[in-house]
Amino acid sequence: MVAASASTGGRDRRRALIVVSRFNEGITRKLLQGAQAALAEGGYPADAVDIVWVPGAFELPLAVHRGLGTQRYALAVALGAVIRGETPHFEYVAGAASRGLTDATTRFGIPVGFGVLTCDTLAQALARAGGDSGNKGEEAARAALETLRALQHFDGRAAT
Repeated sequence: MVAASASTGGRDRRRALIVVSRFNEGITRKLLQGAQAALAEGGYPADAVDIVWVPGAFELPLAVHRGLGTQRYALAVALGAVIRGETPHFEYVAGAASRGLTDATTRFGIPVGFGVLTCDTLAQALARAGGDSGNKGEEAARAALETLRALQHFDGRAAT
């Protein structure tokens, strides 16, 4: 499959961006592996994918926003794992990540796969990072690829 492209101002972008949270890195590395595999299947081999690490899920939106602003990327995938604790910190971080990533994708008109786990327990996160519940990093990358194909309809190109 040939890499899907998006155009802005006549420039083709044939790269993908993955931004990954270091917090809960044992989980996010597994999400990253799933996202990379899905992107490779979708026409974005390793040399067409830039991977950027940030400290936590709260920092994902800023890095995605900055990356999309370069106009180098056809799509992005944000990966993180927020696990509920004993304080309301979970809600603030998860909500900020979700709002910020939504803002980035709508501002730039570029698909952002949402691969931020919001789980009650470590066991739930492990199940969603390649365990019994699949790999949400892979699913986020597939969603970004499918959205990119759908958006091509508006550019006058047939979706595949």
